[in-house]
Amino acid sequence: MKKTVLRKPKGFIDVYKHKPGAEKDRTHYCPGCGHGILHKLIAEAIEDLDIIDDTILISPVGCSVFAYYYFDTGNFQVAHGRAPAVGTAVSRANPDKVVISYQGDGDLAAIGGNNILQAANRGENIAVFFVNNAIYGMTGGQMAPTTLLEQITTTTPYGRNANTDGFPMKMCEVLSQLSAPTYVERVSLHDAPHIRRTRAAVRKALQNAKERKGFQFVEVLSTCPSGWKIDPVKSMEWVKEKMLPQFPLGVYKDVSNEAVAVERPVPIFDPAIVWEKLGISSVADVDFPRGDVPDEYRKMSIRVAGFGGQGIMVTGQALASVALEYGYNVSWLPSYGPEMRGGTANCSVNIQDGTIGAAEAVKPGLLLAMNRPSLEKFEKFIVPGGTLIYNSTLIDIKPVRNDIKVFAIPITGIADELGNTRVQSLVNIGAYAAITGMFNVDHVVELLPKLFKGKKQAIIDLNAKAVKAGYDYVKENF
Repeated sequence: MKKTVLRKPKGFIDVYKHKPGAEKDRTHYCPGCGHGILHKLIAEAIEDLDIIDDTILISPVGCSVFAYYYFDTGNFQVAHGRAPAVGTAVSRANPDKVVISYQGDGDLAAIGGNNILQAANRGENIAVFFVNNAIYGMTGGQMAPTTLLEQITTTTPYGRNANTDGFPMKMCEVLSQLSAPTYVERVSLHDAPHIRRTRAAVRKALQNAKERKGFQFVEVLSTCPSGWKIDPVKSMEWVKEKMLPQFPLGVYKDVSNEAVAVERPVPIFDPAIVWEKLGISSVADVDFPRGDVPDEYRKMSIRVAGFGGQGIMVTGQALASVALEYGYNVSWLPSYGPEMRGGTANCSVNIQDGTIGAAEAVKPGLLLAMNRPSLEKFEKFIVPGGTLIYNSTLIDIKPVRNDIKVFAIPITGIADELGNTRVQSLVNIGAYAAITGMFNVDHVVELLPKLFKGKKQAIIDLNAKAVKAGYDYVKENF
């Protein structure tokens, strides 16, 4: 006798282990919300198409922000509106995978409007599921780009007015006018027959994505009882009575039968090729031989921090530029406060062989702190056994860590003695060279005309003195 088995689709994680709290058997969505229905249709489809292990789902900010709680796929959670941009990168780097961008109306049609237009116009190999509930559901019920005329929201308490707020955006109509998209359809979740049609649209989009037929877009009209302030049953009627006239259902574009697999070359991440294109030295054409660098300094993650105006960014740029001349891979990532000078500033520098996985030095192996607030803020993040260099001219407290190497150097004082506080940056470089052994101080001085291209010789000479002063201080005192 045939047996019916009721279970979750295998596209879902059976128990939502990533979800915090005790309720790991249910979603975070409000009663009557359409997200859960659409989630199930997607999970069923990726199981039936046998692409669970080949699917990467991208969810930005919105009610779907926690989609990674539920789907047993690869997952990226990204910034508001940026799913198509990240989807482009993921799809191009992984051409054998099915990439899904799951977005709401406030996310896709507002802050992400240009992202979705450009991805569609390029015909990227991604399947976009666009949940349109005519409101910002997660953040307080504000007017969204798709909010209907006369619809009341927290930001349109008298109803949306075309004269002041514009008209509802119709994304299927907009995207279907572009040449590149393969499949564009609008469906709804307001009753069982329309859910079945949505199921078919989801499967078609994913089948096309599996066959790499370019850009797929399925707009799904959904309910938001919490945002609309009505019960779930009435919200289904509201979709039928209010949303369908404004957002007609149907296929807006479908060239699936004529579409062929879109093949794009996988980017070659070879620094030597990039440097050659840019006309700068490559790994095969380094200017300086490496010295005997201690193991602890062969792979450097550095945070340089201080006030704006202390040469924080110049220090980071100089470290990265000199390291390039030794054939290292480098990254430099700045972080500014709101003020040009006097505000907080820090930067991250990575110096190593091989691929740099993350540009920010979240747990630096070396911290160079130029002022007290920077020492107090970043000291705790240094990895055990790491190195702290701090500006003892301006920092009048002792570090609290006893599991790191500490170098107290009067960086500002050394620069002042040379007659110009602004050469602190090159004092830092000299001190770094002496401590790590990564740079030869004569090589750094030789590079200065290149680092300060177009500057007067007097400035270059002064910075040369600063490099040697920082280097000599370390050698004489430690």
